[in-house]
Amino acid sequence: MTSTHDLALFVSGALAAGYAVAALAFLNFWRQTRDRLFALFATAFALLLVQRVALALGPVASLNTVWYYMLRLVAFALILVAIVDKNRGSTR
Repeated sequence: MTSTHDLALFVSGALAAGYAVAALAFLNFWRQTRDRLFALFATAFALLLVQRVALALGPVASLNTVWYYMLRLVAFALILVAIVDKNRGSTR
């Protein structure tokens, strides 16, 4: 029987792999198009990857976990900025 901690580590690994795939896909799209949206999305997913790995490898009960979630907040803010930037009307 597996423990809850082992299951949490497995899920963290699966999420980290998904974030890595998404970051690399958006990085590839950015390299093809040079569109800022894809660069910001790649950066956001890379931050989510770092957050998930740090959370999985860090101490289980720590007062510093708030910083891990601040990374997540920055990543989601980047996604929002990218969407707003892309949908903003061009004045040229």
